[in-house]
Parts: sequence; structure tokens; C-alpha cells
Amino acid sequence: MIQRIQSIYLLLVVLLSAVGVFLLPLWYKEDGSAVLALDQLTTLAFFGVSAVLALITIFLFKNRKLQFVLGRLNIILNFILLGFFVYWSQALPGEMQISEKGIGMLTPVLSIVFLVLANKAVKKDEALVKSADRLR
Repeated sequence: MIQRIQSIYLLLVVLLSAVGVFLLPLWYKEDGSAVLALDQLTTLAFFGVSAVLALITIFLFKNRKLQFVLGRLNIILNFILLGFFVYWSQALPGEMQISEKGIGMLTPVLSIVFLVLANKAVKKDEALVKSADRLR
């Protein structure tokens, strides 16, 4: 059943990770130009892996345990990406001046929130199936 709430949460993660790379700036340079995740190869790779992993997880609705594990793996991946962003935000040149961080730095945080909600819904479904099996 693909029309479950965790599928919507995972689809939001796919949209954030895949489309956000092209639209949301990570930070702004001194001249005002935006730096996107496309300019950073490592962030592009992490966003791509996160999007593909979330997309694969959507279609694993028959194997809830694997879906839960892949969700956790995606959460860890987004925490690593968030760690990169924290490091880069501290190491940006020109920190003596006021620098502007972009909204793209919050993408991993939003992805983590949606992944946690999806895992919670998967766990709820698994408990429901187990309780129904006990009644038989």
C-alpha cells in the first residue's frame, strides 16, 4: 500500500533532497552570488544518495523491517551532511564580516524530521500487523 502517510513523508524527503539541490542556496558569497549544493560535489553526492534511498524506501512497503532500517540509515546520512554544513559554516572565509547562510543548510534538518516521522509510522504499522497476527 503506497498510499500510507510514511510514503508522503518519504516523498517530501525525496523532493527536499533532489529538488532542493537546484533551488535552495547553501550560503551567499561576499558579492551576493548564491552557492548551491551543485557547486559542492560532496554535498551533491550526499543529497543524491539520500533522495535515492528515500525513493527506494517508499517502494519497500511490503518489507517494513527493511524500510525501517533504510530510514535509519538515511537519518544517519543526513546527520553526516548536517555535520558537513556546520563545519563549512564555521570555516567560511570572511567570517569577520556578517555572512549570510542560505536556507539550503536547513534541508538535512527537515529531512531528518520527515524521516523520523516516517519511521514512527512504519513502526506503528508493524505493531498493527503483529497485533492482528496474534488474533488469528
